[in-house]
Formats: sequence, C-alpha cells, structure tokens
Amino acid sequence: MSEIQTTSTQPYLIRAWVEWCNDNGLTPYLSVRVDKTVLVPREFVKDGEIVLNISYDATSALKLGNDYIEFTARFGGVPRDIMVPVSRVVAIFARETGQGMGFPPPEDLLDDDADIAMAALEGAAEAAETAGEANAAPPVMQVVTSSDEPPAPDGNPPSRSGKAGKPSLKLVK
Repeated sequence: MSEIQTTSTQPYLIRAWVEWCNDNGLTPYLSVRVDKTVLVPREFVKDGEIVLNISYDATSALKLGNDYIEFTARFGGVPRDIMVPVSRVVAIFARETGQGMGFPPPEDLLDDDADIAMAALEGAAEAAETAGEANAAPPVMQVVTSSDEPPAPDGNPPSRSGKAGKPSLKLVK
C-alpha cells in the first residue's frame, strides 16, 4: 500500500490565525527566518529573522497562498514588495496578546534554539507520562518577546535602541 501524499497544513493554519486575529480585533504578526528565498528589506533583518505585521491595515494586496505569502507594506514610509515562502515562517502571533503558533524551523536551520524547544516539548510529554497523565493535553507554545516595547503600528519592528528582543517560544503548561 502506498503512502498518501498530502499538502502541508502550515499555510492553512496561518490563514486560520489571520482570520482569528481579524475576528477578534488583534494584529497578526509573522516571525520569519530569512534566507535568499525571502524577499524583505534586509536592513530590518536582525539575527536572521524579521517580524512582519500582516494585518490588512498594514498591508496592500495581501495574498496568503499555499507556497508564498505576498503583500506590499511600508517600511520607513516607503512601499516595499514582500514575498515569504510559507516554509520560512517560524511563528504567527497576535501582537496584543502574544497568543500564537510556532512551526518547526526550516530543515537548514535546526540549530540550538530548535533543539532546546524540542527538548522542552519532549520533557513535558515524559513528565506527563510519569505523572500518570497519558491522556493529558499536549503542551502549548506561546510567542513571547523579551521587550516591553510594542512593535510600531506601521508594521516596522521596534527600534533596537531599548531592550527590544526577538520573539521566542514559551512552553505553557
């Protein structure tokens, strides 16, 4: 018997989070690992990542496709075309609440951060089994930032002059 081939769930989950954010008056943000396939203003890339505001207010011609996320956004007042392969999105979250969803990093980026996150998930699953909670709900990840400074309303990342930090995943039990 042959294995059934299916498409990735990631673009569908991204579209669902954007719809949920819009329905609740929240601002959807994407965290993207940048490489040569990602078309973004390189001057806003920090440590190989960029955080993008993909709300309808901050973008023009937003297309949430199965392979690419495309739109035009203003950076420093200048309109720029953005194209992000869905496979490079590592998280989507609501700016106001930090609620969101993380995705496995691209294959070429299985670094220490990804190993730490995977170890935390595995550790939580082992702890649940040990405690006799085999049917317990799986752990939930939440995007958090190491800064109290909110992102700029125009979609630009916060200034790096303060304590701004990149989003990270936090295990919520």
